[in-house]
This record gives sequence, C-alpha cells and structure tokens, in this order.
Amino acid sequence: MSAAELEVSNRTELEADLRAGLWSDPATLPPRWFYDERGSRLFDEITTLPEYYPTRAEQEILTHRSGEIIALSAARSLHELGAGTATKTRELLDALTAQGRPALYAPLDISKEVLLEAADRLRTDYPALNVEPAVADFHHLPPLSGEPGERLLVFLGGTIGNFEEDERSGFLDMVHAALAPGDHLLLGADLVKDPDRLVAAYDDGAGVTARFNLNLVDVITRTTPVTGLSRDDLVHEAAWDDRASRIEMRLRAVRDITADFTGIGRTWRLAKGEHLRTEISRKFDLGLLRDELTEHGFEPVTSWTDAADDFSLTLARVAGRDDGTP
Repeated sequence: MSAAELEVSNRTELEADLRAGLWSDPATLPPRWFYDERGSRLFDEITTLPEYYPTRAEQEILTHRSGEIIALSAARSLHELGAGTATKTRELLDALTAQGRPALYAPLDISKEVLLEAADRLRTDYPALNVEPAVADFHHLPPLSGEPGERLLVFLGGTIGNFEEDERSGFLDMVHAALAPGDHLLLGADLVKDPDRLVAAYDDGAGVTARFNLNLVDVITRTTPVTGLSRDDLVHEAAWDDRASRIEMRLRAVRDITADFTGIGRTWRLAKGEHLRTEISRKFDLGLLRDELTEHGFEPVTSWTDAADDFSLTLARVAGRDDGTP
C-alpha cells in the first residue's frame, strides 16, 4: 500500500470509528489511534517510567523463559502483532536464531516509521534473520507467511486487555482462524492487583501518559477535517472500574466542546465535566484467561509470571496437527 493509499485508508477507518464511538454513551474511541509515530515513541517512554510495571514484568519473563518458549513451540517463524520497536522481542529472536536454522520474523504495526526503523535495526543485528515487516492494524490480519505448524504468533504488552468482551472473543477467533494446527500463540496479559498501583501506572507523575492520551486529539485533527476540537479543552485521567476489573483512560472536558466533523457531516458535543473514553485495560485472573483460550480453540501449554505475579505470558497451541485432526 502506498503512502497516499495508507492515508486514505486511515482517514476512512478513523471516520468509521468516530461515527461508531463519539455519539455513543459513553463516548469512546479505540486505542489503536494512539499509535502514530509520536504516540508510539511516547508509549516507549511510558514503558520506562517507575510507575509502569507491565513492561519490566514482561521483560523479566522473556529474559528467563524465551528459550523455553521457542523450544516448546518448535517455532521457525515469529509473527508479532503491534510490534512497535520490537525491543522486548529481542529475547525471543535471540532464542529463535540460536537454533542455527533459517528463521523468519514478521512484525506488524500501524506506525510505518517506527516499524520500518525497527526492521532496519533488526536486519543489522540479526543478519541471518529474514525480517518481513507489514504496516497494518492487527484487527485485520494479513495472510501469515512461514511454514504452517512452525509459526509462533506473539501478542505482548497486555494489549489483549484493551478489548471489550465481545471484541476479545472476535479477536481470538480471528487469530485462531489465521493459524494452522500446530502453530502457537504467545499471549501477554496483566493480572489483577492493588487498584492504587494500577491507577498510578496509567497516570504517572511526569505526565507522559497524559501527553500520550492527548496526542489522540492531534491524530484526529490531522487525519480528518474538524473544527472546534483542541487538546487544550481536555485533560487526562485514569480510573479503576472494579466491576469490570479494568482501568479506563479518559479525556475529560474542562469546558463545553462543540466540534464540527465536516468529513462525516456531523457535530459532536461534549459538556464540561463529561469524558471521552480512550482506552480500557482489563486485568485478568490467569485461570479464567486460560479457560477463555480453550473456549476459542487453543490448548494452553503453560503460563509464566514474573516474580511478583504482576504479569503473565501464556503459550497456547492450535490443536490438530499431531493428533490427526484437520
């Protein structure tokens, strides 16, 4: 897809999400629109903050378990959804390339600049590795390359928690359909813990998460024609929803907003004190998550947590290859 075609596609998809979300109650937008080039770099900065434990916890697991993950999955190709800079993935790539066999890494991300820069670095650092990046949204998976039965699809960072229940179910069905019997899924998931720690992780003292959240406004105003919408009219907040076991990130209006979206021919109003929900982040019970994977056609192989039991990685297999079923 050319740059011009990607720009048109992004506008079309954003406008569809605006129509579906801004006039709902509460107003919502999916978090995929955070990740333009600036948003991706801000998120990388978030992962280094003292309050933001998930990246460190997941990195701890990958540091100690990547060799075991590659061995158990018998992977010769690694496909990563939402790869970003692929920093954490290097532990898995080290284990994958240590096998001494031809290996493939296929990172997928919506941010073209970040993805292609990462791919260039990886080609330099892993000269024997075939790197095939794809600029795409992981809601629409392209056909997976690599030999069926030897593919490991990786979804790190706890991003599975950003889906509503029905969206998560549809996503797992889509991933299952994209894989073949004998392929594996490696799924990162944040675990339930003290709500105060959770809120702090999404509302850091340095204000980086606030800038990340407000960058969404810049993405909107740059992508589709709109007047009356300014980041100065909104402030970032994070809140814990105990009933749904999730953090919500919001942009709350500090004054009445009337925004005219000329590209879709609609006017959006947000009264002072009301909010736009920009992200949910579900926190999981590990046993229930494994049950959910089973319901969607996966066989959990094993799960690992960090030493503090803050975060989990679960390796799950698509059934059928070794047991004779199609």
